[in-house]
Amino acid sequence: MSLLGCTKSGFILCIGLSIILLAITNINQLDNWLTVEEEIKECGFYPGELCKALFEGKPAALVVGNICQEALPPPREEGAVILQSNCSTLITNLHFITKPMSIEEVDYPLAYIVTIHKQLDMFIKLLTAIYTPQNVYCIHVDQKSPKTYSKAVRKLTSCFGNVFIASQLETVVYAGFSRLGADINCMQDLVHSDIPWRHVINLCGQDFPMKTNREIVQYLKSKWNGRNLTPGVIQPLHMKYRTQVTYKEFVHMGMSYVYPTKEAKSGPPHNITLYFGTAYYALTREFVEFVLTDQRAKDLLEWSKDTYSPDEHYWVTLNRMKDVPGSTPEAGWEGNIRAVKWRDQEGISHSGCSGHYVRDICVYGLGDLHWLINSPHLFANKFDPRRYGVVTDCLERHFRLRVLKGAEVPVEQSWCFQDEYSIKTSH
Repeated sequence: MSLLGCTKSGFILCIGLSIILLAITNINQLDNWLTVEEEIKECGFYPGELCKALFEGKPAALVVGNICQEALPPPREEGAVILQSNCSTLITNLHFITKPMSIEEVDYPLAYIVTIHKQLDMFIKLLTAIYTPQNVYCIHVDQKSPKTYSKAVRKLTSCFGNVFIASQLETVVYAGFSRLGADINCMQDLVHSDIPWRHVINLCGQDFPMKTNREIVQYLKSKWNGRNLTPGVIQPLHMKYRTQVTYKEFVHMGMSYVYPTKEAKSGPPHNITLYFGTAYYALTREFVEFVLTDQRAKDLLEWSKDTYSPDEHYWVTLNRMKDVPGSTPEAGWEGNIRAVKWRDQEGISHSGCSGHYVRDICVYGLGDLHWLINSPHLFANKFDPRRYGVVTDCLERHFRLRVLKGAEVPVEQSWCFQDEYSIKTSH
């Protein structure tokens, strides 16, 4: 696990530059920024006041943050580290939390489906953040992933009794049925889990949590108790192209994509009304069992195999059927599943992306931290620690601090991201 921001020499450089920059931009803020408040105890040797300033949206922090970003050392080859380490060392050095943080969380275990294909360092950050021993985690590794990547993931997951690789793996194509198939494969494994999980949440490898496990449990219990969370609406006219003709997946020589054919597609089975929504969800165990056994669900799945991005209509369509377990027939876009900055939402739901766009989705930069930290969503997408390492490191340590501050059990030293044991609880 890399330390945040800069090495010691880089840290000193950043602080020195920040003094000059702040004197020019706003001399009145200098003392407030450079003084680390006594009540804020950070895990990790890194410029915590820089992260704090970024979270508060201070302009000068963006300049200093970019300088620190440039001073970051190249990412370690995490795969080699994992393959050369035993499980005990990995769990300690990667700061996995090994005990439930509260009785409330023990009483409401969750299941996770995590689909990954690249950036092992980001997957490690994600798994370290969401891991807790009472939950269960199904990891789907894309068949296209390099062998060393897959081997490292298998080694890491083998260290936990509640984390496993999906028994059936897909070659995932963006916007293809294979993406939906990956989730279905994990669900078929999860329904046989001995862990009595209540909701399943799906993630991808470039997600990161905005809420702690306890906060997620409380959100699902209070607002979506016994119900499925699938934001969406009746299929809009401008999305009908996705299901009017058939689509095929192409995978060859490292290239993969979905393309339309000239073959017209018949309407959905059982006169089902199609909805359109997010591919992200929180589903009850009863709903998952319905999906895997009900004939209507099976027929819709089969019909969806040659559509475009079927995961954006499949879950929300089934969840709008009145007789389905945990259904929400009258629901719309409500539900804080994922914070995403879409390019076409600039000036509407956000003021812009300070990182860069990939497929019209913002990869968060330093200037997005203020927006993220104030988001009501459970998770955010998407992150790239190799391009914006200060962003993920600031969030990672801020998130861990919140988790540990809410612990109802004694905090262990290895759960912190530093050698100094600085977190105290009332127990």
